[in-house]
Amino acid sequence: MENQPPRTGKFSLNYGIILGLIFVTFGIMLFVLDAHTTQSSSNQIITIVIMIGVILWGVISFKKANEGYLKLPQALKIGAGIALISALIYIVYMIVLVNVLDTEFPTKVAELQKAAAEEAGVMSDQQIQQQYDGTINYFWISYPFILIFNILLGLVIGLVGGLIFKKARPDY
Repeated sequence: MENQPPRTGKFSLNYGIILGLIFVTFGIMLFVLDAHTTQSSSNQIITIVIMIGVILWGVISFKKANEGYLKLPQALKIGAGIALISALIYIVYMIVLVNVLDTEFPTKVAELQKAAAEEAGVMSDQQIQQQYDGTINYFWISYPFILIFNILLGLVIGLVGGLIFKKARPDY
């Protein structure tokens, strides 16, 4: 009786939970430091680096569990799966943040966007006000964007990881 190969779903779930908890911890840290409304590029870079690290960790762990073999579709599934699970966990955190921890979060974000638009001077006052109102009234639309962006980024990271670490079995 042959050994069953490991399932990509198990690795996606485990490492997705790890990544999601890291994202939530980072988000709570920013909240405690009152830096959760800033659109700092350093925060975004840190988040992407963490995501790359955890997804590649998941891909490498799968390869080790699969006797050193990895196919590109497996790496893609793991990358997208980890990103999906972590995004769902982070969206739950965002819902708690917006509805419980900081109910003024959408307004704060809209104020920052309004100040940036006024400083840039490329939009009329009416356009700035429309953007402000849209941010507050339709803040919920950011949740699907978080999900889609994370999955696409997970696919790209999984693709790169798969191309780097792939090794096919001789019988494939």
